[in-house]
Amino acid sequence: MLSGKKILVGISASIAAYKSIYLIRLLVKEGASVKVVMTPAAKDFVSPLVLSTLSKNKIAVALSNEEYEWENHVQMGRWADIMIIAPLSCNTLAKMAGGICDNLLMASYLSATCPVVVAPAMDEDMWKHAATKKNIEQLIAYGNTIINVEKGELASGLFGEGRMAEPEDIVTYIKEHFFRTNELRHKKILITAGPTQEALDPVRYITNHSSGKMGYALAEVLYQRGAEVILISGPVNIQPAFKGIQQIKVLTADEMFNSVLEHFQLCDIAIMSAAVADYTPITVADHKIKKKEMEWLLPLAKTKDILQTIGTLKTKQYVVGFALETDHEKEYAMQKLVAKNADCIVLNSLQDDQSGFGFDTNKITIIDKSGITKQFELKSKQAVAKDIADFIISKIHA
Repeated sequence: MLSGKKILVGISASIAAYKSIYLIRLLVKEGASVKVVMTPAAKDFVSPLVLSTLSKNKIAVALSNEEYEWENHVQMGRWADIMIIAPLSCNTLAKMAGGICDNLLMASYLSATCPVVVAPAMDEDMWKHAATKKNIEQLIAYGNTIINVEKGELASGLFGEGRMAEPEDIVTYIKEHFFRTNELRHKKILITAGPTQEALDPVRYITNHSSGKMGYALAEVLYQRGAEVILISGPVNIQPAFKGIQQIKVLTADEMFNSVLEHFQLCDIAIMSAAVADYTPITVADHKIKKKEMEWLLPLAKTKDILQTIGTLKTKQYVVGFALETDHEKEYAMQKLVAKNADCIVLNSLQDDQSGFGFDTNKITIIDKSGITKQFELKSKQAVAKDIADFIISKIHA
């Protein structure tokens, strides 16, 4: 999402400047082109040599360098797609609010034609001071974006508000608010993810090994492509990366069925990637079942088939099913495609190494109702999600 984007990072004098090192590293890792401008006092907190090495660009500090060459602050402000000032000290905040131009960072800010995002960092009493609140309001009035401070241990030794947002959160924030694309704009996508849990008693349940990673990766990639995403998730240990993804938590197959039906008719695309239990106990004990007999017969009832139900109900929706098989993979996936009236099936096999439940990687084959079969190599689940998104986009825009 940030590949090829031009990002100007501004660093002011704050103990939180050490976080800018990791921020720059993350931006470069995402494929962004990064330039850095810092105040002279910021050099006391973070080394320009380190920043230059990580950004792969020289660091701009003064309006003129040691060879008395002028630093073109106007060019930097016009070069960038976005300017991020992190950390933003109380002093630099006041200068920005007042339009004071006494260093290269301020000159670059005042001449920037791109969006400007700031991540403040200061002690709690400074953050809550009336003057600081007024300066923040002024920055917002100028059209700047504020990434709010976090609560935690401060450099003063106190615990409270004033910590600069973590670099990962800053990167996620700018992705969500500035760099989403429009391929799926105005499209509503319903995604299911994770396992379900079918209770036996207050202590035990039937489930499977699904981690939800594939479904969550799909939700994030499709959201980045501009879609409105509703993620119906069974119990997993992960959270969506973006706050704009609507997450609905369910526990059982029946809860997931009801939630899907509640939202299906208003969606444009439905992706059923959850590993829903095929069977559920007929009765659930209201107390813990004690170990008594050598054998225990557990009566089970078939759960409602979510994919088949929405395949019957669909009108304009593009429906994607998932199939995880251990043998006769393509044969069973083709049967599922027809029986469930899906538009395509994403097949993965437990026979493929590093693929399926629990792994960060996956190897898939997409089988389309028109007869097209597209195979992909083993990739990270984020990369697999991009392949699936590309395939869906090619179909709905065909």
